Amino acid sequence: MLIAHLSTNDISGGAARAAYRLHEGLGKLGHQSSMLVVSRTSADPHVRPIARRTDLTSRITRGLRQYRAAQEFAKYRHDPAICELFSDDRSEYRRETVRQLPPADVVNLHWVAGFVDYQAFFPAIDRPVVWTLHDMNPFTGGCHYSFGCDAFTNSCGVCPQLGSSSPGDLSAAVWKRKTQAFQGLAPSQLSIVAPSRWLAEQAARSSLFNDRPIQVIPYGLDVTDTYAPRKKEPIRDVLGIPHDARVVLFVAETVTGLRKGFSILAHALTEAARGVEKLYLVSLGASPPALDAPVPLLHLGSVNNDRFVAMVYNASDLFVIPSLHDNLPNTVLEAMACGVPVVGTNVGGIPDMVRDGVNGLTVPPSDPSSLAAAIVRILTDDSMRCSMSRSARQIATNEYSLELQARRYSALYEAVVAEYARSQRRGVGAAS
Repeated sequence: MLIAHLSTNDISGGAARAAYRLHEGLGKLGHQSSMLVVSRTSADPHVRPIARRTDLTSRITRGLRQYRAAQEFAKYRHDPAICELFSDDRSEYRRETVRQLPPADVVNLHWVAGFVDYQAFFPAIDRPVVWTLHDMNPFTGGCHYSFGCDAFTNSCGVCPQLGSSSPGDLSAAVWKRKTQAFQGLAPSQLSIVAPSRWLAEQAARSSLFNDRPIQVIPYGLDVTDTYAPRKKEPIRDVLGIPHDARVVLFVAETVTGLRKGFSILAHALTEAARGVEKLYLVSLGASPPALDAPVPLLHLGSVNNDRFVAMVYNASDLFVIPSLHDNLPNTVLEAMACGVPVVGTNVGGIPDMVRDGVNGLTVPPSDPSSLAAAIVRILTDDSMRCSMSRSARQIATNEYSLELQARRYSALYEAVVAEYARSQRRGVGAAS
């Protein structure tokens, strides 16, 4: 089968890495999988960056659209402390995403903010679409996580993340344009996949997707080679980590936003340091965390090489994810596949993976004391930690292998392609 994936990036960022891994897994099953992206980082010949038109008319049109969108957004107060990102439905690429699509029986959308222009893409697409959700943005008026706001279940407006009190604000306008874009799609043409049960539930509550088929297919990993247990000591020698340190790992592309909860972890580490000797923090991500705690910190920066990332997990005793909101973080799966127990908050899709008392512990969000207690409990009980390590590896292998994920998608593709063909024969195809 020919499958074309659309993703803003190929391997930069968690959503992009998840999309690329699926692309690789499908290739291993014998499918012809390709990716069309805005920004290409990998050397994969089956990944192609979209070409931008450079003629004068295109450049003027693109510039005017970008200026108009920026002016509309400038009216609002967007507070990064409240939300990390707000993306509307427009893109400079307009119908170029359809024109430059690789040959495909089915199109799989991923994280496409700033890439897919809803009103240009959906009315023009002439084949079935599977949309893998990586956050809430496809079914909201712009936010990627709603932070408790339920306006997306109706029509958005009065958006707290924009600091708006108007029912007809930018979020309402985005929601209206998305509604119009989806109206021409037959039920058989757009299927939704959520990696976590939580995200599937949110999509089903949305006024944009509540009439679309939604199913849960978790992310998958290469658990046989890349993400697998390794001996700690040689890796710690390479990284300069003491052999007797009790290493906590934190991974996030940025720690400045509220959502990943690093400030909660920083407070928890101060408490945990009183109960754990030689506590040590290792972090991965674009920006180094500011840690005001009596704990040594080794920040390794942003890394896109899976083998190096797997080494860092294997150098750790415990992975901690204190998110306030999250989908199905790849980082949890990566830790589990390497046999590393996890302490995570019981939000989003984290409880799908972390079975409390089995392969880690779950704690309430925004609770540094509970987080500290969980860290101390695991790091001071070698027997518990070893048992959790074995369970983490077993769960990752049995439930989150890349092959299993690819086979589930393969079955979905076959079903949607067949149903779309039947609807076309019945004359129920999508509008052009």
